[in-house]
Amino acid sequence: MAKEPQSAFDARTFLARLGNDARIADFVTDQAVFEQGDAADAVYYVQTGKVKLSVLSEQGKGAVIALLGPGDFFGEGCLAGQTMCISSAVAMADTQVIRIDKRTIQKLIADDPAFSEVFVAHLLERAVRVEADLIDQLFNSSEKRLARLLLILANFGKDGEPEPILAEISQETLAQMIGTTRPRVSHFMNKFRKLGFISYNGRIEVHRSLLNAVLRDQPYTDHE
Repeated sequence: MAKEPQSAFDARTFLARLGNDARIADFVTDQAVFEQGDAADAVYYVQTGKVKLSVLSEQGKGAVIALLGPGDFFGEGCLAGQTMCISSAVAMADTQVIRIDKRTIQKLIADDPAFSEVFVAHLLERAVRVEADLIDQLFNSSEKRLARLLLILANFGKDGEPEPILAEISQETLAQMIGTTRPRVSHFMNKFRKLGFISYNGRIEVHRSLLNAVLRDQPYTDHE
């Protein structure tokens, strides 16, 4: 989900200080930043654009585990002993990413309090999100999981106004994120539109009525 980088972390100053220890790379839509099975030897920071993290099982079943935007880090598993990337990272739009090698970011965490504060906050936010996603998968219907995902993607609950969701987020991607099929997502999206929860105008717009329905724990009639 897109969000503004925290004010304590200025990417331009950060890059100037790192010099050759960080690289800026530009990616076009559907271009891989890295692929599942590649060497895990760096942490990445989304400067602009959007990145999708996905995994593929040996049986060929795919799942989307995160959608990232400006201010997000990814690839931090290398700091916890991962030697290979356990997911693939693919640009969902024209995207600019900062690549910081493992040794450099370890030194930054140890020596730069401002960076360390931002990075630790990111890790804590990611851990909370993973826990919430697991609870969602275990206890909620696929319809309610989709409603929650749309609210997260639209930035409900964050500072500022809700954001329209880019059209590049396909129903297939939404299905992979909530663990259901594309036809089920299509069915629920049509239902949400008829109820006035969302609208389509070149991109998905999520209305506050969807948040109100979720907060009221409004019954959902479709279950898997």
